[in-house]
Order: sequence, then structure tokens, then C-alpha cells
Amino acid sequence: MIRVAVCGLGKMGASHLSIINAHPMAQVTAVCDPTGYILDVLGKYTGLKGYADYGQMLAEAPLDAVVIATPSRLHAPMVQQALEKGLHVFCEKPFCLDPQDSARLAALAESRGLVNQVGYHNRFVGAFAEMKRLIGLGAIGKVTHVLAEAYGPVVLKPKGSTWRTQSSEGGGCLYDYAAHPINLLNWCFGAPEGASGSVLGKVFSRDTDDEVYATLRFPGGVAAQVSVNWSDESQRKMTTKITAWGTNGRIYADRQECQVFLRNTEAPPAGYGPGWNVKYTTELTEEVWFYVRGEEYSAQIDHFVQAIAAGRKATDSSFASAAETDLALEMIKADAAQGPSVPVAAPRPAARRFSLFGARRA
Repeated sequence: MIRVAVCGLGKMGASHLSIINAHPMAQVTAVCDPTGYILDVLGKYTGLKGYADYGQMLAEAPLDAVVIATPSRLHAPMVQQALEKGLHVFCEKPFCLDPQDSARLAALAESRGLVNQVGYHNRFVGAFAEMKRLIGLGAIGKVTHVLAEAYGPVVLKPKGSTWRTQSSEGGGCLYDYAAHPINLLNWCFGAPEGASGSVLGKVFSRDTDDEVYATLRFPGGVAAQVSVNWSDESQRKMTTKITAWGTNGRIYADRQECQVFLRNTEAPPAGYGPGWNVKYTTELTEEVWFYVRGEEYSAQIDHFVQAIAAGRKATDSSFASAAETDLALEMIKADAAQGPSVPVAAPRPAARRFSLFGARRA
């Protein structure tokens, strides 16, 4: 039985706790949170050992792995402490607010031979996995352009800030929301080479961005536009979607389905033909043993647990892959800080006189 500690008992931490305790190969043996009444309630009704001090928990609790679901600012130091203790680490997204920390911790996990994973759950959604597979097969030919979107109703009026809406704590919409579609771009196309036209706009928040717009350039000439807004009340909950255009067609994927349009081709992928094809997440997703919020949340935890059990340190959402996302976020942030480019002054053309017979120079 793999012994796991869950650190941070908010929405994601509580979900992870439930999923891990239902897993046949894992068990939560300790929890960590600074809120005393949460620890008291869990201790009373579950018998779990609770700690308010992370260092004390690492020193005392018998553990094989930790799940870190704390505010983003705390990820880097907590991940480092766990790795130095020889523990496998699952960290919620975004991985780190500083890409230098991301690269350093990815290298540390690699050097220690420890399983490492970041909670980009969309990689475990059947429709997105199918999108990646088809792009890898070259089903739509050479990809030329991609649109990566995410919208949702997080900040809908001016109000007091939480850690998510403070740039220094959670990174704002860029790190909290835009990270999801950008991570899917990294999954399909690798690390970006640059960012341009970036806008980090405020809608209601005082301290951070509520909307993100940018163009990322990837190797091979792929351009991807990013459009993200967490102040979009037209969405009931977060909606992430990717559209890719290629020389042989188009792919659209979201949480529910993967729509594929293929031009006439001699050898389409199995199960596909010319014209429109639709595959639903329900037919693309393997069943999980426990359902909380969505199959992908259980699937990603199972992926982490199975990697530990098999001694396979590489995961489908590793620290190294998450570091590519953190680098892209930093590119957008730096590009937006530069502001719009100033047009170069061009010489004015000579004045022209007009007549019924056309124009002539003065």
C-alpha cells in the first residue's frame, strides 16, 4: 500500500483525498493544512493524523508520496522539501510561479529518480487525448494554426481578493486558467519559441488579470492563439477547448467530444473517413474505479500511483512538461509588460493632384 499525504485541504485537496483513499493501491496516512477546525473534523470522523506544520509532517509521518494542493506560491518550497526527503510528488497546477524553480525542481526529481506529476487533468480527458493522437498521426496533415480557449465564471464582480486572484499568490487568470489550454498546446507541440501580441486585461480584479490573449509560436511554424477569460458569466463552469487547422483538415476538442473534419485521403486513421467525424468522450474514456467531479481526476491519480508501483518515474504530466507551460506563461507575462509596439515613422508620400484624367505628382 502506497502511503500518501495530502497537503492543502481546499476543493482540490479534498477531492484528491477522497480519490486516493478509494484507490486499491494507495492510502492517505496524513494530512496537512493550517486551518485547525478542518484538521479537527477530519481527525474526529476519519482518524487521519493532521499536521499544521509541513516540516513536522515530513519528519514524523511514514510516507511514500505527497500530494500538494496549496496556493501556488507555496508549491516550489514544498515540492523541494518533499523531493529532498525522497518522496514522490504530485503537485497541483500551476507548477511554479517562477520558471527557474520549475526547471530546477524537474532536474532534482530526475536526479533522485522520483515519480513526479503536475495536476493537468485535461491530459486525461478522452477527447483531448484523441486530439493529440490524431495530430501525432498526421491525420490533418501539417498543422498551421491552433486556437486554445478557456472561459468560466470565476470573478464576476469587484470584491475582496482571495489567494487565486492575487498575482503573487496564485498568478491570476494567466496561471490559474490559461495554464490549462497552454499545457495542452505543450502536450501536442512542445515548448513555444516566443510570444507576441499578449494582453493581460483586468475586468473586475484590482490586483491581477481576468483575461488573457496572446499568440504563441511553436517549432515547425505552428502559430497558436490563446483566448482566456475567467470573468465570462455565459459559461456555467470552466470550459476548455482546442481547435487545430491543418493542410488536410481540422480538429476541435473539448471536455465532451472530438470533432474531426478530413479532406479526401487515401489512408485515414482507423474509424475515420473523409468529411466530418465525431467521437464522444464517453466512448474514448476508460472506466475508473471511483468518480469525483470527472473521470479524469481519478485517472490522473491512478497514473501517479501506478507509476510509483511500477518504479516508472516518467509520467504523462511530469514536472519537465509542466516547466514548458510555466515558461510559456512567463513569455506571455513578459510580452504583455512591453505593451503594444510603436509603429516606425515612414516618409510621407509626395502630395498628389487629382483631375478627371487621374493623379499626377505636384
